[in-house]
Amino acid sequence: MTAPPGPQPQNTDRPLRRFRQAYAAHRAREGRALSAGDLLQLPFLSHGPQAAQWRVRGRTFTCFVTRVLRPLARARAPRPLTLLDLGAGNAWLCYRVARLGARPLALDVRSDAVDGLAAAAAYLPLLALPFPRIAAGFEALPLAPGCADLAVFNASLHYALDLPEVLGEALRVLRPDGRIAVLDSPFYRSATDGDAMVREKHANRRQVFGDLADDLTALPFVEYLTRSRLEEASTGLGLVWRRHRPRYPLWYQLRPMIASLRGRRSPSRFDVWEAHRAGD
Repeated sequence: MTAPPGPQPQNTDRPLRRFRQAYAAHRAREGRALSAGDLLQLPFLSHGPQAAQWRVRGRTFTCFVTRVLRPLARARAPRPLTLLDLGAGNAWLCYRVARLGARPLALDVRSDAVDGLAAAAAYLPLLALPFPRIAAGFEALPLAPGCADLAVFNASLHYALDLPEVLGEALRVLRPDGRIAVLDSPFYRSATDGDAMVREKHANRRQVFGDLADDLTALPFVEYLTRSRLEEASTGLGLVWRRHRPRYPLWYQLRPMIASLRGRRSPSRFDVWEAHRAGD
């Protein structure tokens, strides 16, 4: 797997450029532009406006390492595991897995320093082998076929514009016995709940996003996932999916019960999903 070490912008259409700029601005308003010290704590950040969210994501990452990364790394030993972080953001996952001995590559449509690829500069001096960063979308990966062992969608697959196309691209760049992992994308038990979430998001977009609302909601992302959505998108790809359940905090586990008591739709879950080719 070869790629240049710095962010390399790709051509995108105007709505995507506007989304990318608006998203960086929105993330800055949320307080996601972290200091170098805080970046090094991810995903186990214990303070700040997103601390509760990171408590959940830390559990997800631990489950991913235990159930997906380490078993695959053992199977590849003594060769280092090659990993693609698709939708990497500030690439905290790349830093973590590099410290565990993997060889990661970070890919994201954003190269800004808020929490895009430029923010990953904080990690590079601490690694013996800096990981490559590529600014591109995952509908058309600028990578050679069969270059990686594991493709990880890290809180990003719900930003796919075409789910079968994105999964097909991930499969293309994997070795025959490679794996796909999905972390921290909202999964719903039914499309009814997912569609209700999307309606709520668009109904409240002005209150949540303010003057950035139009640019942040213009693109037709898939927005959420269900098991059936994954399976339908995998038709013809030969992918078999498996769910791993992290051990989340009690307050998180109680969310469905609380929602039911209040007469609200069921909330999403953020489990770890792993796929391999049928027969592998």
